[in-house]
Amino acid sequence: MANEIPELIEQASKNVEVEGSAVLVINGIEALIQEAVAAAIANGATAEQLVPLTDLTTRLQTSATALGDAIAARTGASRKR
Repeated sequence: MANEIPELIEQASKNVEVEGSAVLVINGIEALIQEAVAAAIANGATAEQLVPLTDLTTRLQTSATALGDAIAARTGASRKR
């Protein structure tokens, strides 16, 4: 069992890194969508026409926030000392 603890710690660290990377990817996709929406509006699209994309950015924000909160909770970043 003692030999398994370092392996578990290493795996947990890798998971946190992957999850953190996922947050970055989600935020990056969200930013690209926002840029595309701004460009579309500049070229004559209406906000109403772009509702599916703006709704998607809201869902992405929610996902990134939830994942970020989960990472913080698992790593103890949100705990007060």
